[in-house]
Amino acid sequence: MANGSRQAAWEFFGTELKRRREDAGITQVELGARVFVSGGYIGQFEQAIRKPQLDVAQRIDESLQTDGFFERLWRKLIKEQRFAEYFAHAAELERLATGICEWAPAVVPGLLQTPEYARAIYFSSNPLSPDGYVEEMVGLRMERTRLLKDATRPVYWVLLHEAVLRIQVGPPTVMAEQLEHIAETVRSRKALVLVVPFSAGAHPQMGKLTRLMEFDDAPPTVYTEAVLSGNLLDDPAVVKQVRADYDLLRAAALTLDASLAMIEAAAEGYRRCAGTT
Repeated sequence: MANGSRQAAWEFFGTELKRRREDAGITQVELGARVFVSGGYIGQFEQAIRKPQLDVAQRIDESLQTDGFFERLWRKLIKEQRFAEYFAHAAELERLATGICEWAPAVVPGLLQTPEYARAIYFSSNPLSPDGYVEEMVGLRMERTRLLKDATRPVYWVLLHEAVLRIQVGPPTVMAEQLEHIAETVRSRKALVLVVPFSAGAHPQMGKLTRLMEFDDAPPTVYTEAVLSGNLLDDPAVVKQVRADYDLLRAAALTLDASLAMIEAAAEGYRRCAGTT
């Protein structure tokens, strides 16, 4: 399903939600209270600004007595989307965010990956998959990276653990090009990248990929990821705690200049290993 038709389908979801809610004589605030989200969220679902998660769609069906209509429509739309189900909502929100703060403990974040690095990551997880499948996945990943080339790109903070620089993904040339790409992204002021060094020792969110996303017209959201699963969290208390952890991580990181110097030195080291200096 192309982007335009998929968006039109979500707009249909929202239009139907609004129509059936109004037919039931229920306000956005009242429906929100019944399905455990805010009335503002219901309004954003109806405008196709945000997509509800499955459990919310199920509770909408229960509240409006729509016999599973919204759950079936949700499942159809999710099935036809291009990203994995657990990441699809985060990918949608990514495009709407005005600010993104990312913590990467082991792998370069998708928005900063080069095609060769992404290809090596996908092959490591799918060694028997056809080349066509891997290339499709790499293409989707690269499509996401266009976000940082947009004039309206979000303010993008990235905290990389030093392990990201030291774990070799692909041959040395791939790592060198990947780290040089990150350095160039920093130099061109498209992202603020800090390195949390090994010497920092214990720190919050150890080993847990985390992303904070902020929006002009909606509350902030946290996305965390584990093995073939992801969670979008918007409970204010949870977001506040994650933000505090991120601030502690940022305090443990090297300065911008020192981080850039470490990234450049690591890239040079991989170049020497490859014999391309």
